[in-house]
Amino acid sequence: MEEPMEAEETRHILAQFRSETGDIAGAPFNLPVTITKDKLQLVCNALLEKEEEPVPYAFYVGDVEVASSLQQTLEQLTVDSEKVLDIIYQPQAVFRVRAVTRCTSSIPGHAEPVISASFSPDGRSLASGSGDKTVRFWDVSTETPQHTCTGHRHWVLCIAWSPDCRLLASGCKSGEVRLWEPVSGKQEGKPLTGHKQWITHICWQPLHSSESGQSRLLASSSKDGDVRVWDAQLQRCLRVLTGHRQSVTCLRWGGADLLYSGSQDRSVRVWAATDGAMCRALQGHGHWVNTLALSTDYAMRTGAYDPASGDVGHLADKRTDDEKLAAAKKRYATLLASSGGEERLVSGSDDFTMFLWNPVKGTKPLARMTGHQQLINDVRFSPDARLIASASFDKSIRLWEGKTGKFVAALRGHVQAVYMVAWSADSRLLVSGSADSTLKVWSMRSRKLQLDLPGHADEVFAVDWSPDGQRVVSGGKDKLLRIWRR
Repeated sequence: MEEPMEAEETRHILAQFRSETGDIAGAPFNLPVTITKDKLQLVCNALLEKEEEPVPYAFYVGDVEVASSLQQTLEQLTVDSEKVLDIIYQPQAVFRVRAVTRCTSSIPGHAEPVISASFSPDGRSLASGSGDKTVRFWDVSTETPQHTCTGHRHWVLCIAWSPDCRLLASGCKSGEVRLWEPVSGKQEGKPLTGHKQWITHICWQPLHSSESGQSRLLASSSKDGDVRVWDAQLQRCLRVLTGHRQSVTCLRWGGADLLYSGSQDRSVRVWAATDGAMCRALQGHGHWVNTLALSTDYAMRTGAYDPASGDVGHLADKRTDDEKLAAAKKRYATLLASSGGEERLVSGSDDFTMFLWNPVKGTKPLARMTGHQQLINDVRFSPDARLIASASFDKSIRLWEGKTGKFVAALRGHVQAVYMVAWSADSRLLVSGSADSTLKVWSMRSRKLQLDLPGHADEVFAVDWSPDGQRVVSGGKDKLLRIWRR
């Protein structure tokens, strides 16, 4: 009985390391199947001659990640032992974000609940929208109020920064979209009117899809069932996308110049942004679609401002629009290549489920993701697109594999509904805001609660993590903005 055990322990497999773009690192060689992920790191760095400054890698065989050992991964697959096994290596972010641990500022100013809060793509500005009908800009370095923007006639429900940081768009309950210049706090031109009911979502055309490296086009969705595409420079509506039978609840502008809209009519529709033609309808949800996320969201949000390479703030200011456009195109292409070459979409619904789609190509979902016990309020891909986080009224956050939709872990700790989640730029941490008045920081390494951040006096509606990883902002029913830092 001893010999077979000995043979099992020393079983080898012919393997080679291959990058996501197909480059092979060295000739095929024999690897023990028991080799761990840490040892694979050492071997791969040695082959790539990076012993002095080792780079952390994720390893995949097919679509399955090597989590602990090669043997455990191979047990999940059917592998032809006669062929050379390709082990795909994917560089991980060396840029590290440290968990926020304390509230450095609690900033009053809004007279009603804070409904939305968002850092600019370069991380240097912060904006918020409130039930008091105002949009406010805040100085990130001093953590003090900067501008109060008035003009909306009803609650400000959503805000969105242009990828070039030049404008902020806000939408309100009276159906108007307004544009604001963050440096002066002044309104840019006249309100964009045409929607018959309140604005539910706003998104801008990604920087890499723009013609000049300047953000000009944006889209808005409304409870009236329409999606409108606007020219911010001319301040007029270019096209109206009609077809949804009920309120459009969420909107995304994808990297292939496609618009994705989720609706209370239970469908997600795919539109060509250039002419407004409907490409396809994604069906399957049994109730309202509440939230959408794209695997490329983070790369498109930050565009030319890559915090991992220090491309934020003053460094980015020195570049021309053409240089920013080239940087945004390269960034988008790199992320797309690292996540299988295709943009993926995830939709979350009142039916307690999520669907993972390849929306550029087909109408059949890649996966149906079940497990939540109540409606799903928010979904987000991690910046590296390897994980999806979903927040639900069932008080939990669930993690899923970004490529396959396979369930990874449930994060429990909140005692009331989880409204929103936000990822750190290095994909290693997640922050959540809840009706229980707390924020919580979760570690992706341990899949457990890392920090509890109490402080709000009531429900937390808005959470965002700055692209440079330095700050988290939260806002909610207590009318305060809180800034959290290390």
